[in-house]
Amino acid sequence: MLTTITEGILCCLTGKAASLVLPLESSEPSDGFEFVEVKPGRVLRVRHIIPERPVVTEDQVAGKGNTDGTDDDVEGSLEEDNKSNTGSSVHCKRKITVYRNGQLVIENLGDVLHSEILQCQDGDLEPCSTVEVELADYKEMPSSPDPNSAPPPVPSPLGEHKPAPPPRRRRRKPKRTVQIDSKRVISSCKGTHSDVALFFVHGVGGSLDIWGSQLDFFSRLGYEVIAPDLAGHGASTAPHIAAAYTFYALAEDLRAIFKRYARKRNILIGHSYGVSFCTFLAHEYPDLVHKVVMINGGGPTALEPSLCSIFQLPSCVLHCLTPCLAWSFLKAGFARQGAKEKQLLKQGNAFNVSPFVLRAMMSGQYWPEGDEVYHAELTVPILLVHGMCDKFVPMDEDQRMAEILLFAFLKVIEEGSHMVMMECPDTVNTLLHEFFLWEPDMSRKDSNKTDTALTDSLHTLKINKPVDK
Repeated sequence: MLTTITEGILCCLTGKAASLVLPLESSEPSDGFEFVEVKPGRVLRVRHIIPERPVVTEDQVAGKGNTDGTDDDVEGSLEEDNKSNTGSSVHCKRKITVYRNGQLVIENLGDVLHSEILQCQDGDLEPCSTVEVELADYKEMPSSPDPNSAPPPVPSPLGEHKPAPPPRRRRRKPKRTVQIDSKRVISSCKGTHSDVALFFVHGVGGSLDIWGSQLDFFSRLGYEVIAPDLAGHGASTAPHIAAAYTFYALAEDLRAIFKRYARKRNILIGHSYGVSFCTFLAHEYPDLVHKVVMINGGGPTALEPSLCSIFQLPSCVLHCLTPCLAWSFLKAGFARQGAKEKQLLKQGNAFNVSPFVLRAMMSGQYWPEGDEVYHAELTVPILLVHGMCDKFVPMDEDQRMAEILLFAFLKVIEEGSHMVMMECPDTVNTLLHEFFLWEPDMSRKDSNKTDTALTDSLHTLKINKPVDK
């Protein structure tokens, strides 16, 4: 503690950071770690695990292989790949209207999987074709007089008041309208499918090490997994310039990683701030992103840094407060604060970034495009995972996200908190695997009923429809 304070005072006097995060030598350089230069001088550490699959030759494809039984294995793998190309076709059609009074109305006109048909308390299914919410960033503005409004009553010369005509109902004026009308094929993604890749994106203060349990679990199942360290985190380079940590700079880093490793069907898994980058990639590459998992990501609102946050303090002050911040993160990020959680925090290399990077990351969370309409335009199936004890992200934010998204499944883990994938790895791994394998059953499409196979397995919560204000 005394050393930290001394380094902080030295930082204030010299105007330089006490320590910079530089690329570290991986302790396991042969265990799938790579260093990728996304821009000149900007290097990210990436863990990339490619499963071992049988190599298919032209003779084996033509049926001229050996007779020792290996051909059967090859045919089995080819059959799996052929199955991976099939799936259920879903009609994604909705009308999104933003009114001048700050109201957002979403009309779902296509197929319904889950997000607009929710389980009621009595177990019945209630269709919900229209969602109306208030925009989070709407501010009340003085309105001009309505020229179509009824005039006030005019008194007669005899002092009698004639009844005024009934007021004319004022029509809401749309400010913006977005039409979505497309087809999407949703299929089961198995570890044996060579066209499937899983991308794991961490949040502020984390590293790819927080996904250790998930990377080991899914790589053993045969999935190809990719997990990068964000700039300034883990073993990636840490430029000493605030502009390197804006949302747009980090998003372009992940775009380069995604384009480098992407397969035909890609599944994005994001945690906290990492959810915003997954949303960005899903919006930019709708044909390549097959499914998305959002873990404690918050509501569908535009990002804007807080001006009254403790992270607006100078970096040298934050350096002095590092032990307090680490203790606060442990208390708020985990449901329990025992020796096990402290060890998990250390193993995951979480909240182990320089004060400069931490301050720049928090100040750079500016993304005005990522509002409710932006999220409502997504047509990819999304699994929302929320830790009940999370003190960073309230439950109602994920509930609001489930209301806005077209195809969303909300699962709450009661014993988990913000770092739920580290606290409850078995539960999270099983949940994610069920979602990866899930494929909608459209055989009951004509009967106007939802596919409840995944709904029942995920114990989806009921979300009340907001009233029209």
